[in-house]
Amino acid sequence: MSTTGVPRPGDEAGPGPAPPSPASPWARSAADVLGALIDDPEHGLAAPEAARRLERFGPNTLRAAPRRSAWQIMVAQFRSLLVGLLAAAAALSAAFGQWVEALAVVVVLVLNAAIGFMTELRAVRSMEALRSLGRVHATVRRAGRLQTVEADALVPGDIVVLEGGDVVTADLRVTEASKLQANESTLTGESLPVSKQVAPVAADAPLAERATMLYKGTSITRGSGEGVVVATGMRTELGRISRLVAEAEDETTPLERRLNRLGQRLVWLTLAIVGVIAVTGITAGKPWLLILETAIALAVATVPEGLPIIATITLARGMRRMANRNALVNRLSAVETLGATSVIFTDKTGTLTENRMTVASLWLSEGRAVPSAEEGGFALDGKLVEPERLPHLSTALEVAALCNNASLGREREHAIGDPLEVALLEVAALGGVHREDLLRSQPEVLEVAFDPDTKMMGTLHGTQGEPMPDGSRYRVAVKGAPESVLAACTRVATAHGSRPLEDEERNAWEGRNGELAGRGLRVLALAGRDATDAGAELYQDLTLLALVALEDPPRRDVREAIDGCRRAGIRVVMVTGDQAVTAASIAEAVGLTVGPPTVVAGRDVERLLGSGATGRDAARSELLGADILARVSPEQKLELIRRYQSEGAIVAMTGDGVNDAPALKKADIGVAMGRRGTEVAREAADMVLKDDAFGTIVEAVKQGRIIFDTIRAFVLYLLSCNLSEILVIGIASALGAPLPLLPLQILFLNLVTDVFPALALGAGEGAPHILSRPPRDPDEPVLAARHWRALSGYALLITGAVLGAFALALGPLALSRTEAVTVSFLTLAFAQLWHVFDMREPSSPLLRNEVTRNPWVWGALALCAVLLVAAVTAPGAREVLRIAWLDGRAWALIAGASLTPTVLGQIGKVFGLGRVA
Repeated sequence: MSTTGVPRPGDEAGPGPAPPSPASPWARSAADVLGALIDDPEHGLAAPEAARRLERFGPNTLRAAPRRSAWQIMVAQFRSLLVGLLAAAAALSAAFGQWVEALAVVVVLVLNAAIGFMTELRAVRSMEALRSLGRVHATVRRAGRLQTVEADALVPGDIVVLEGGDVVTADLRVTEASKLQANESTLTGESLPVSKQVAPVAADAPLAERATMLYKGTSITRGSGEGVVVATGMRTELGRISRLVAEAEDETTPLERRLNRLGQRLVWLTLAIVGVIAVTGITAGKPWLLILETAIALAVATVPEGLPIIATITLARGMRRMANRNALVNRLSAVETLGATSVIFTDKTGTLTENRMTVASLWLSEGRAVPSAEEGGFALDGKLVEPERLPHLSTALEVAALCNNASLGREREHAIGDPLEVALLEVAALGGVHREDLLRSQPEVLEVAFDPDTKMMGTLHGTQGEPMPDGSRYRVAVKGAPESVLAACTRVATAHGSRPLEDEERNAWEGRNGELAGRGLRVLALAGRDATDAGAELYQDLTLLALVALEDPPRRDVREAIDGCRRAGIRVVMVTGDQAVTAASIAEAVGLTVGPPTVVAGRDVERLLGSGATGRDAARSELLGADILARVSPEQKLELIRRYQSEGAIVAMTGDGVNDAPALKKADIGVAMGRRGTEVAREAADMVLKDDAFGTIVEAVKQGRIIFDTIRAFVLYLLSCNLSEILVIGIASALGAPLPLLPLQILFLNLVTDVFPALALGAGEGAPHILSRPPRDPDEPVLAARHWRALSGYALLITGAVLGAFALALGPLALSRTEAVTVSFLTLAFAQLWHVFDMREPSSPLLRNEVTRNPWVWGALALCAVLLVAAVTAPGAREVLRIAWLDGRAWALIAGASLTPTVLGQIGKVFGLGRVA
């Protein structure tokens, strides 16, 4: 692959010929590259031409990583220590001439693999479908207007508009740049942002020094600009790399790894028991065949092969459920962390509020001007006034339109850009000021993008015609945070011209800003001046024009969601770049705290973070006790997350901008906004909210808790069942009694009474009160000490019932050995089925709880009961399993013995024993 955007002969360039891109576009002027690719850059490609190029060059996609084939999934079912153990048991059975047992083990292996194959195939395809839900978009100029299109539809010649936070979705030649910087670490390994320019560079410049190029897969970290697409899909630099690197995602989660380790430990424990019993048997002179039969029975009575499979399908099903509730989880590992979330850092705009900015008022030197769409103008102190009669109002509206990167569509839903800038364009249009018309007479010469440090944005515009009396040929337009703009202003505009901005009046403007912010309004200042040359400093000697008060009402569902967090033991902390008084007003409106919120502003955050050893405890208390952290920088967000995590908190953080990406990565759960979030934020996050609603985070936490609880329940169920099998065989062998269970019978139980009920538990909806308890300790294992105690207790109850029934069958009932083994087999089988009801929480009702309300449990029990009855009644099955037809006395014994462990287990729950969650 060449690095010019044009493939060499032999390159896999896709469905069509090479793009019409000039060689080494970074070394040619922007005008040359544009001329080779598009006739009218200001108009962009027409729709028919874009469609023709898309058909010719193909979609702008990399070669997808190959899907995991059905064959690969099937082969993976046989790659485990457990399968090897069963295969060894089958080989031993065959070696001693026990062909039926050997064949049965093989059949069970195949059946288990089939079940695992079907469930894992569904899980893998579900994950692939979830990945397809995330779409990357780009803003392009086509047919004379800005449009948002899917990145797949980009074609050579498209004019792409970029801002800080955007992901570059094709290889572009930069045609316009304002403080434009990109993170190219994915291509070059250079972690520092790279500045971009329009002027060409040397043709032999290495990739890292091509300052005129933006490459697919990189991201814009600062500034704004435009570029023309010179390569798409596999023709891009990223496409070239993707040919050389075989990409493979490791979807194994920490939870699945813990489950696998747990299963392996139990296998080794079982092998140790087998060894002890074998040595004991040989020492006691027992027959080799009996020792072998015992060893095989113990070998198959271990952790079921389906354990990791059931975990995978449960996680995937939970992710699908979250996606249906507008929470798209990017990583499986995030699911298990969600349930342990203890602190949520939330931003304000768009998460706690509607993110539908509208201008409530403009404050001029003469008073408050309120926009009125119904009246078609502005009311100044209650009287309708036309902007033409207030020149500085018209000037303020012009600055609002010029210092702006948004674009109005026919309706607000079609507008493109920051909601705040859209609101400014709308209020300007209400006053008859339209950005497109202004730019024809006052074309933009320079843009200084919004900088978090200066908290301002500025543009420089050339004026047409003769220069003004003072010789000015340029116009400066600035907007930004009031305190920053006021600091750069030396004059203030009035209806009769401008006058010097004295300290007393400056204080009055600052007081008005504080008053407006205290009412929960977002406040911006507009300023401007004339300039004589294009090199003028934008942020000095400005004339203050107006304060703009914008409102963004709280979301209606936020208060209920925050109440839900409070009940769940989750603390919600607002972390915002907005003013402290504005943040406090919104916090009170949404019920962030029960009493007045505690606010710490940005300067104080810096002071508290840097406190020395002497004041560390007081600083820690003040910092961690704050409900609102206002005017916080991206670096401070990152440090705040570290501080909370060092205190043992599991932190979820919301973010939407490129500056939020490091904190989203650092947080235990990074949550990006799906509607207003930048692509960089979405890629850095673990979860994307498709509706930008805070309530969706709470719902996701609930689902995370449900998923972990259901996984814990079926692990507890499976291990208690299999431990009871091991104990039944081990205790009987140690006592020198006949084996109560045969290898084939255990294989049958593992296939029937283990897998189906466990799958049903994994499909549960969870306890209704799950958000009424505090978050779990993230360091707590899947099975804590209390679970091992419950597991051992359940296994001992089942073991006692089975051995008791076996002894009664051989003693008082005087049944034959085959009949007695049948009694113990069915007692164990039905005891394991009833055992599923022990998986409810001790605090839940006996008859109506998370288990009894699960329809999948009842379906699994019915299916297992039918299969057990078929095993007893079908002649072929009886011979293979070596079980006998039983009379009424034996069935009564089975019923009583199998129900006893569950009855005792339910009595234990009355006293708080047998805790599942």
